[in-house]
Amino acid sequence: MSSICLIDTSIFLNILNVPNCNQENKLVLDTFNVYIDGDCTFLLPMATIIETGNHISQNGDGTIRRKTAQRFVEAVAAAFNGNAPWKPSQFPQTQEILLWIDQFPNLAGKNKAPRKQEGTSFGDLSIIQEFKEVCKNFPTREVFIWSLDSELKVYHQLATKP
Repeated sequence: MSSICLIDTSIFLNILNVPNCNQENKLVLDTFNVYIDGDCTFLLPMATIIETGNHISQNGDGTIRRKTAQRFVEAVAAAFNGNAPWKPSQFPQTQEILLWIDQFPNLAGKNKAPRKQEGTSFGDLSIIQEFKEVCKNFPTREVFIWSLDSELKVYHQLATKP
């Protein structure tokens, strides 16, 4: 069975080649091709879509933002239409969010790494929760968050035997 990969914003920015957010473009595209050859299933979390759109709208002059936004629209629309290598995930329902939202103040308040003066974002929290849900629903498949963020790269569950 193929692995399930949740695509983080840091990866999607590089796949879309967003200026000033694409320092790892070649590495990400090379890795992407390896994952495609391995028949990986890609999920595009709603947080990744929203955060990527935010980065694009705050980046460069209007012409660059518009061109980049057009690539973004094409990639996301293709996902929703079933014409992309990734599928959009479902936005969590109210009851799901209420199960984990109370974690946010503590995660935002503590540094997510010793050398980082930042906490876990709400977007990252939602991706982590989605990872946990996918692991629960597919216990016999490898599941991981593909990220350049060292704090998200640790989310990797190896497949269990059926």
